[in-house]
Amino acid sequence: MLSTSKPVLWLAIMALSALFLTTGIRARDLGQWENADPQVRGWYQSLMMPDVPTASCCGEADAYWCDDIHVKDSKTFCTITDDRDNAKLRRTPVPIGTEIEIPDHKLTWKDGNPTGHSVVFLSTGGLVYCFVQNGGV
Repeated sequence: MLSTSKPVLWLAIMALSALFLTTGIRARDLGQWENADPQVRGWYQSLMMPDVPTASCCGEADAYWCDDIHVKDSKTFCTITDDRDNAKLRRTPVPIGTEIEIPDHKLTWKDGNPTGHSVVFLSTGGLVYCFVQNGGV
């Protein structure tokens, strides 16, 4: 029987985590964005996570308007204001009014924002990939 020491197990876990973070995350574009403004679509496709610059923020299917931004107890939050049809956009529903905590390392302003809305990118489980405040390109 082989015995795995804790340092070796920890190293293996860290190596796998690094592999997943550096290979990027696949956006769920199933053709629902074909008629989107090319400039805005390009912006979505080019965004990278501020804390993992080799990983995508994902795309429009992971993006939710989150225009109500506030700080409480030194933490940043936004409240979902996105009233677009989730079924049509083929994305996981997040109800209007849902408050999302935005970790500081997920805030980005580097590439502007042509959408007219602050945008939070969420995994299907609610993990924040990126948050981009409203602003011009």
